Amino acid sequence: MNTLPQQLANGLFLGSMYGLIAIGYTMVYGIVQLINFAHGEIFMTGGFGALSVYLYVLPNGTSMWIALPAMLIGGGLVSVLIAVGAERFAYRPLRGAPRLAPLITAIGLSLALQQIVFNTYPDAKTDLKFPQLPFGTMHIGSVSIQSGSVFVIVAAPLCMAALALFVSLSRTGRAMQATAQDPDTAQLMGIDTNRIIVIAFAIGGFFAAVAAVAYGLRYGTVKYDMGFQMGLKAFTAAVLGGIGNIYGAMIGGLVLGLAETLATSYIDGIPGMQQLGGGGWSSVWAFVLLILVLLFRPQGLVGERVADRA
Repeated sequence: MNTLPQQLANGLFLGSMYGLIAIGYTMVYGIVQLINFAHGEIFMTGGFGALSVYLYVLPNGTSMWIALPAMLIGGGLVSVLIAVGAERFAYRPLRGAPRLAPLITAIGLSLALQQIVFNTYPDAKTDLKFPQLPFGTMHIGSVSIQSGSVFVIVAAPLCMAALALFVSLSRTGRAMQATAQDPDTAQLMGIDTNRIIVIAFAIGGFFAAVAAVAYGLRYGTVKYDMGFQMGLKAFTAAVLGGIGNIYGAMIGGLVLGLAETLATSYIDGIPGMQQLGGGGWSSVWAFVLLILVLLFRPQGLVGERVADRA
């Protein structure tokens, strides 16, 4: 019990990253009902874009207080351009095709992006050191907070609040809601649905880049294959919260992060389950939670928001 506050904090930090990535999954699915399995690699390219800005654009010795905004912009541009390009050239031509076609395309795009970075980025085959914020570990009572964790715990609520205001108050946000509800009727009412879909991909890409910077700051490295597992976990979070529900995506991410952290920390204290604890089992418990939610509440914890277009 002495370590419980620390484990809860770790779960919140991890869940916030999952939630930021999950928003991209849930927004795209809510509007075009597409599972964009390349979104994990869009997250990965955002991390490499941010690192490239630091290594190749900014002068040596640039303060991280100046470098961090530039890295966010650079990583965001890379992720947004790739997300928008994927929609325009990979998914839009298949919009009327059977659902299996865009799904296979998404998997192929995911592998292609991973291999492009692997074969073209210098030293991408190893863990690349990511720059860190200039202050060290903070202590609040018994809780230790790394500098990278401070970033994610600030960025995640700000991004979520900005998205909520954008969707609920702006004309584009209301057009997104209308397109998600009925794209054909929305188009008849004068809404450019192609533009709305591109905006959804772009927002999801930018949030993935923010999560990638948070990942680099928290773990100190980025790698070409880091998007695979994070993408799967984020998709799990989107399903947990309720696919198509942007608030549910963040809630699902937090629940997943907390469950994963607490399970790996405490499960080995249960008699007869000593071999099932530790970090090696984190993915197992995450997907056990997903299976339980799908069995007992298939619409997700908050409830899905996907129009019936049958």
